[in-house]
Amino acid sequence: MAEEAGMFVIRQTIGSVLCCKCGVPIQPNAANMCVKCLRSEVDITEGLQKHVIIRHCPECDSYLQPPSTWIKAQLESKELLTYCIKRLNLKEVRMVHAEFVWTEPHSKRIKVRLRVQKEVLNGAILEQAYVVEYVQQESMCESCSRIQANPDQWVASVQVRQHVPHRRTFFYLEQLILKHDAAVRAIKIKQMEQGIDFFFANRSHGVKFVEFVGKVAPVRSRHDKQLVSHDPKSNNYNYKYTFSVEISPICREDLICLPPKVAVSLGNLGPLVICTRVTNSIALLDPFSLRQCYLDADQYWRASFKSLLTSRQLVEYIVLDVEIISPEVNIGGSRYALAEVQVARLSDFGKNDTIFFIKTHLGHILKPGDQALGYDLYGANSNDIELDKYKGLVLPEAILIKKSYEEKRQRKRGKPRTWKLKSLNMEVDDSRGRHDQEKANVEYEEFLRDLEENPELRFNISLYRNKEYQPSEMASVTDGDDLPSVPLEELLADLDISDMEDGDYDMRE
Repeated sequence: MAEEAGMFVIRQTIGSVLCCKCGVPIQPNAANMCVKCLRSEVDITEGLQKHVIIRHCPECDSYLQPPSTWIKAQLESKELLTYCIKRLNLKEVRMVHAEFVWTEPHSKRIKVRLRVQKEVLNGAILEQAYVVEYVQQESMCESCSRIQANPDQWVASVQVRQHVPHRRTFFYLEQLILKHDAAVRAIKIKQMEQGIDFFFANRSHGVKFVEFVGKVAPVRSRHDKQLVSHDPKSNNYNYKYTFSVEISPICREDLICLPPKVAVSLGNLGPLVICTRVTNSIALLDPFSLRQCYLDADQYWRASFKSLLTSRQLVEYIVLDVEIISPEVNIGGSRYALAEVQVARLSDFGKNDTIFFIKTHLGHILKPGDQALGYDLYGANSNDIELDKYKGLVLPEAILIKKSYEEKRQRKRGKPRTWKLKSLNMEVDDSRGRHDQEKANVEYEEFLRDLEENPELRFNISLYRNKEYQPSEMASVTDGDDLPSVPLEELLADLDISDMEDGDYDMRE
């Protein structure tokens, strides 16, 4: 500022002195020595630990923080670096930097380069770097030792159940668990008749898994504990904890007759509604007015109800005529359009002239000649308590749920898909017979078809490329119809290395 104003400023010249040891010109400092001579005279790393022994559990990849805490950390991670620094006594120096030095992964050695500062002769501050070598001693932690001694010795058990005659919900829940690694700490997974049992070696792992299930499905849970052993000298108690998780029996595509109180609380919705989506809340759609409401888990379990008809009772219809009533709208991320359609049961088509004139929310995708799946209320014998509460309610002859592609799928029957899914390594209940296995295979095939038809359903799961799929010229010609399929950009590459190292997952097409 003074120079800009035209003032003459005398610049200060920093003098230099000679090092008292080697005579090299240096800037003045408190020790009057150059850095090399100062380091030769003083070693600030003297007395600091340069070799440390650490205990490592090879099963769960964790390290012992004395006296009894095990910390899970990956190689060259921030957690491992923090753990290594805490094992050192650095009270006499000030650490300014720390980093890993590369070592062979199987050498059982971890090297960390530290840069520290310390005040030395006459107040001079010296900075020096040195390497600390950590030697890993393999030693299993308490929980892993218990598992190795007896693999069936669990501490927490989570029993997930849904009282419905199919397993579609558990196929979807399995994919969510795989994507989020929610069951990575489970020591055993067993498939039961109406659900899945998960076994954990720690209660906190079971609690965390119950919280995960509560975030992806409308559930209610309760827990209990059983005393296994008690040491009166140390006053230690060992318990086994059991968590019972019940998933709502309401599933996607179910037809529901809402109880009067629930319908009033939702603004006189329905009473006949369709379940369009199930997450931690239930999405209900009125197919005649296109109104949509959501029920969270607490609202549902306060006044629980069951489905009037389920997806196993769907009937095939053929569409004869479509007349759009209102333009297409977007509700909750899905497209709908009200239309009046003429349909006939596919099983009766050509035998009798029973034609139904109904209103549907699928006007945007239905055309004359298409096939659709819906619920036959004309020939159904409904014995529902909630339905009897509505006096004078006129039921439609049919309610369409979705478009059917069964006729087009017949052409591609037996051909492999371009994608596949992973599956949990579950123990299957031995009491299941051949009929139950065939039923499970049919339900799994229906689940795969639902994934192809519904992009919203596969939004939260991971699909992988099928390496065994080889497209043919004939397939490229005959598959040019509007049959739903999974776009290639949605598929993930399957890593063989990770699959070989991690044996917890199998691949299913």
